[in-house]
Parts: sequence; C-alpha cells; structure tokens
Amino acid sequence: MARFSATTIEEPGGVRLALAGDCDLAVRDELSAALLAAVGRADTVIVDLAGVEFLDSTGVHGLVAAHHAARGRGGRLYVENPTGAVATVLDLTGVGNLLSPSAETGG
Repeated sequence: MARFSATTIEEPGGVRLALAGDCDLAVRDELSAALLAAVGRADTVIVDLAGVEFLDSTGVHGLVAAHHAARGRGGRLYVENPTGAVATVLDLTGVGNLLSPSAETGG
C-alpha cells in the first residue's frame, strides 16, 4: 500500500492540492479533511492526482463531496493529471468529466 499524502500549495487565484499514494478507505478522514480545508481556503481548488496510485469509491466520494462543498460556496474544484487506473476510475464514473477544467467552458 502506498502511503497517502496531501500537500497544499498557494497559487495565484487559488490553491493546488497535490495528492499522492492511495486514496481509499484507510485514508478517508485524512483525504476528506484535506479536500474540505482546501475548498475552505480558496474559490478555485486544483486537485493534482499525478502522484495518486490507487483511487477507490471512497476517494471518488471525497472528490465529489468536495466539489459540492466548493459549489455551495460559489467556488470550483478541478482535478488534473490523473493517470493509469486512476484516470480509468474517473472516466468510468463520469467524475473525470464533472471535475475537468473544460467542464465549465464546454471545451
């Protein structure tokens, strides 16, 4: 099992949350806390998934819940750089399209 980490980086116009390791039931609380803290800090949150090796339904739920929290505040949460099985899970569930930066612009 890959160790989970979440690193928050302040950027012009928002926050980047770089996740790494496995996003699964074992780290549910830590993942949710990191996502909701990022949403609470900025109107635009980019969740960088380049370092995520595994994403299950718990991780998908965390992303969708944070998306709803961001929208409730008038903000937006996007995901970037999913690869391999993580990209496949996001595509199969439709969450990849929901949280794509192009979802807002239609492009």
